[in-house]
Amino acid sequence: MSKIETLTCHCKEIQIELKLHNDLEELVRCNCSLCKRRGSIMAKIKLNNLKIIKGSKKLKLYKFGKNKAEHFFCSICGIYTHHKSYTNPENYEFNVACLDNIDIFKFKNVPVYDGEKL
Repeated sequence: MSKIETLTCHCKEIQIELKLHNDLEELVRCNCSLCKRRGSIMAKIKLNNLKIIKGSKKLKLYKFGKNKAEHFFCSICGIYTHHKSYTNPENYEFNVACLDNIDIFKFKNVPVYDGEKL
């Protein structure tokens, strides 16, 4: 059974609906030059299970890594919300800390993806 969660940026101008089938899937951190600076924990989701429901015009795109890594953030508060997976273009990965009902500090030993090569 799937459940619907709403992801928001800090100022709540961006709202994204997530259709989660197995709760949070494949939690990961990344050590690429961008991710290590923002320090977020990410979870994967299929492209068709992420839907922007508010603020699409306030969402900005930052590309790097041969312009293949597409990271989205709020142009008002600057919070990273999600990105298109560099390694699996059928997935997005989203910022778990943008879910209000999640305590990211409870997650221990989150695996690190080696993205330094990007």
